[in-house]
Amino acid sequence: MIPLASLDSRGWWRGQRGALGIALLAGALAAALVLWLIGDMAVACGFVAAALVLAGVAVAAMRLRAPVAVGPAVEHDWELVRSLAESSDDAVAITDRGGKLVCANDRYEQLFGGFPTPPALPLVGDGAGQLAVAGRAAWRDGTARASLRGAAGAIDAVIARTGQQQDFLIWRFLGAAAPTGQVARLLESIDGGLGQQLGAAGVMAALITANGHVLSANAVLRTRATGTPEGTIVDEDLARFLSEDPGGTVRFLAEGASATPLRLLQIPLGDDPDAPILVAMVDVDNGIAGGGAAEDLEGLLMLMPFGVALVDREGRFTQMNRAFARAASVEPGATPTYPGDLVVREDKAAVADAIRRASGGGRPMDLAVRLKDHPDEPVALSIAAARGLGDAAVLLSLKDNGEENRLKREVAQATKMQAVGQLAGGVAHDFNNILTAIIGHCDLMLMRHSPGDSDYDDIQQIRANSNRAASLTRQLLAFSRQQTLRPQVLQLPDVVSEVSNLLRRLMGETVTLEVKHGRDLGPVRADPGQLEQVVVNLAVNARDAMLSKGTGGKLTIQTRSVPIAEIRRRGSDIVPLGDYTALDVSDTGTGIPPEVLPKIFEPFFTTKDVGKGTGLGLSTVYGIVKQSGGFIFADSKPGQGATFTIYLPVYAAAAAEAGTAPAASRPAPRQRTGDLWGSGTILLVEDEDMVRAVAERALARQGYTVLAAENGEAALELMQGVDRPTLVISDVMMPVMDGPTLARQLRQAHPNIPILFMSGYAEEQLRRSIDLDNVAFLPKPFSVQQLAEATRDVLVAQEARGGS
Repeated sequence: MIPLASLDSRGWWRGQRGALGIALLAGALAAALVLWLIGDMAVACGFVAAALVLAGVAVAAMRLRAPVAVGPAVEHDWELVRSLAESSDDAVAITDRGGKLVCANDRYEQLFGGFPTPPALPLVGDGAGQLAVAGRAAWRDGTARASLRGAAGAIDAVIARTGQQQDFLIWRFLGAAAPTGQVARLLESIDGGLGQQLGAAGVMAALITANGHVLSANAVLRTRATGTPEGTIVDEDLARFLSEDPGGTVRFLAEGASATPLRLLQIPLGDDPDAPILVAMVDVDNGIAGGGAAEDLEGLLMLMPFGVALVDREGRFTQMNRAFARAASVEPGATPTYPGDLVVREDKAAVADAIRRASGGGRPMDLAVRLKDHPDEPVALSIAAARGLGDAAVLLSLKDNGEENRLKREVAQATKMQAVGQLAGGVAHDFNNILTAIIGHCDLMLMRHSPGDSDYDDIQQIRANSNRAASLTRQLLAFSRQQTLRPQVLQLPDVVSEVSNLLRRLMGETVTLEVKHGRDLGPVRADPGQLEQVVVNLAVNARDAMLSKGTGGKLTIQTRSVPIAEIRRRGSDIVPLGDYTALDVSDTGTGIPPEVLPKIFEPFFTTKDVGKGTGLGLSTVYGIVKQSGGFIFADSKPGQGATFTIYLPVYAAAAAEAGTAPAASRPAPRQRTGDLWGSGTILLVEDEDMVRAVAERALARQGYTVLAAENGEAALELMQGVDRPTLVISDVMMPVMDGPTLARQLRQAHPNIPILFMSGYAEEQLRRSIDLDNVAFLPKPFSVQQLAEATRDVLVAQEARGGS
């Protein structure tokens, strides 16, 4: 499409001048013809004059009709404009010449509850009309301002004309904030259930702005103020519905001078001068809680959904509602004399000073204080001057932050556990490379020594300690949920039965083992070897706890199905609703102290004596359970033993698999040692020199030709001019080029080439980043025997698929 501006006004005028020349020439020819026919010069001149007049009229008309040259069409990048608007703390909207809203930021949506088009905004009084006047002034003068009032208070509107063609208006709204938190909840509840309860008790309640305009009111107040149940007072000035006589008595204006007097209670909801105010009214002769002004005030305070207390000018409590007493842990009938009696000694002076300043008319403030009964959990204490409350001079509001603090601790704990898990996984990966080299060299040395040699036992001892270290790295990986699992569909009773004989030997003579199995248990999908480790670790910890009493005890292991009600009690935000099979491990030991219970799953945390525990037992259990998709909880009372409950989700596809893995996914049967010899060319890629050296020597001893490279790029250079290798054995994480990238490039030249990945990281974690088919995995550390077996298994599987 060609823009309108592509029509050149000068070319248009050139065309019109040609037409005028033709018209003038025609007039001259007509005059000459008249002169020749009749010979009258006056008539011929008249023809010429008429032609000139007509040409002048035509020129004027063409000037009026000439097109207006406009600039080039502008394409507006509204995504860029919106991004710029989002960077502003103010509410911003843009409208075009036709009044259409073309852009607005999220702050605008929050302030006005959506995207209404200016000036039709939800404003108090005639705010929309004032905004419309300001908008017209902005189109005329370029800029305009308006002082308005919204649901959250005063709003300053600044409107400016903008755009290359000056065809847009920018509307910027400053100074107001959308109701959030406690204010937002009160706005909704006063007009709902809370307002109805207050009305039933004879209390009229409203939430007003600092300027006195009503944001929300319950039905009783609306009816009394307007004289009709259908009346509305929202956005109106509350003072307009009240009257005050010279004696200070306040009544509803609609009820006349003989109306029942009112008592007003005002509670500011923050230390900001523009913060909303909660207003409550009761009839002076209402008789709440037995009648009388004091009883009225006490009854009103008791109805408040948040903690409120009143303090006189001497700093003593005069009233306190149940919510305040509950948050401050005040027992019924044991109200303290001073607010400072509630807090720890270090905070007493700050509380007393804040109350003294508030009673003298100082600004409201918030203090973070520690209560005597909960010194480790600070709470928020709001202090403000009381207005219209008789003897009360200061109003206190206490917010119970217990749940909020608990959530903060849980988030901090989860963050710490995640960081430690990442560190543990990285340490285990590097340690696995070292152990692979140690174990591999031990295996190679044992091939040159026979039992009875002087060095044979020493080498075996080195190898045994290396395997113990490998077990420790598996615990680190289990805690960080990065170990390699071999999940199967199984029944929990089968796992417990496999280890029950071992547990009886571990428990000793003084500990009795009792095993119980429920009925109709759903199958689960997990690694049976890892689940056995979970049961053994929990049982050993329980045995140590019982033996510490000196009298032994009883260990109970129970499997059972889990009712949905139990899951609901745990909390659906912690354990998703579903079908679970549970494993309970209970003991009659000393129990777990409350201060220790939150830390038991942390790595390297132990209550055992130095040298008797690594602190990785329960953290390993936690990691295995979480990596298996389950949940674990510890319940204990000091002196009454402890119970560990593990929930594992019921495997939905168990019926189809019937408790066994499909044939296609079963690992190939292990070959005998004598069958591990082979032939062919193996491309070995490993960035750790010591691991590469061990693997190269081990594979060469099995009869293979080995091409070794230190990274992916070196492997590709090595493959130039070389025939297709029989197998590629590669580390996964390498500098320059990693294993999966190398494998993809090799398969472009040699499709279906078999690949065996090896890594110190977990297979499950790595397979999310390996989008390749027909690849095998060998976890580190591995022995020479395991490397040879894995190599043979891959080649056998390749032959079964038809080779290359």
